[in-house]
Amino acid sequence: MKFVIVLALLAIVASLGSALFFMMRRPPEGQDDALDDRRRSRAMFRSLALRVGLSVTLFLCVLLAAKLGYIHPTGWTAGR
Repeated sequence: MKFVIVLALLAIVASLGSALFFMMRRPPEGQDDALDDRRRSRAMFRSLALRVGLSVTLFLCVLLAAKLGYIHPTGWTAGR
């Protein structure tokens, strides 16, 4: 179970990095800036939407794993 959670977190970080790449990329010389801006915006939106979807899925999987007994709370209390 820990392996799946680590893979999901790495996928979330990779998706965030992909969105940053599309946001920071400059258009090649001689290309229409407006067309390239739309392409970059679409790619960045897809990357961020994927990140949100992965985050929600990971959260639901952790809740389901706790409900099914695959993971257990430690009982740690704040202030100790």
